[in-house]
Amino acid sequence: MKTILVIEDEAQTREIFLRCLKFEKFNGIGAENGSTGVRLATKHCPDLVVCDIMMPDMNGYEVLTSLRQNDATASIPFIFLTAKVTMSDLRQGMTSGADDYLTKPCTVETFLDAIASRLKRQEDLKRGLQKKSAVALDSQQESVANKTIFPDCPRLTAVFEFIEAHYQQPINLTDVAQAVGYSPAYLTNLAQSHTGRTVKAWIIERRMAQARQLLANTAESIKQIAESIGYTDAGYFTRQFRKLHGVTPQVWRSQPN
Repeated sequence: MKTILVIEDEAQTREIFLRCLKFEKFNGIGAENGSTGVRLATKHCPDLVVCDIMMPDMNGYEVLTSLRQNDATASIPFIFLTAKVTMSDLRQGMTSGADDYLTKPCTVETFLDAIASRLKRQEDLKRGLQKKSAVALDSQQESVANKTIFPDCPRLTAVFEFIEAHYQQPINLTDVAQAVGYSPAYLTNLAQSHTGRTVKAWIIERRMAQARQLLANTAESIKQIAESIGYTDAGYFTRQFRKLHGVTPQVWRSQPN
């Protein structure tokens, strides 16, 4: 049974949502304010949080920020509930890591549809990452590279797993952010604060690790290597390699390593 936390200071609205969640076989938990919501989210680790923005003690943005800063609650899908949404409100929420918005008053059908859609996306993401992780573990070379390149950071595990599974494709920050359910701005701040490096830098580092292995252990051409690690332009790959290693791929290959 999925657990849904509803943080809403209007008692009548909160109870209506909790009743319809119970009717739909969800385990609904209610919180009358933001601080209580944060405490209950930490205690129960719900599958999804629906949270009002305008509340007296902690507003919705503060609740979201608090949850995203906690490893145990950072990846919980989060839906804002608000009486009105301006572009600045939307931008602030998405930058903070919100997944969706619901405007009040909303129908029970809209409320349940938003929850179902977000839960389905979360499940699809988990299945995809598990499948790709299993494939990666079948390759000893890939597994060793993954352990060597990426740091042990629980809040970025899904990010590193996605990079590991897709670095051979022309992925970018937006692709990674969409896959793990964060906004690009929030993911950039998260990666920078926990590793001191950007998501783009980690993609490049993973590609270069593979490039070094191919240069050292195969006779593939520079163009072939570039294409196999996600670069459609061999010249751009060469410039990236030289920027990191101080020499071109050709020179690096000729040197004892």
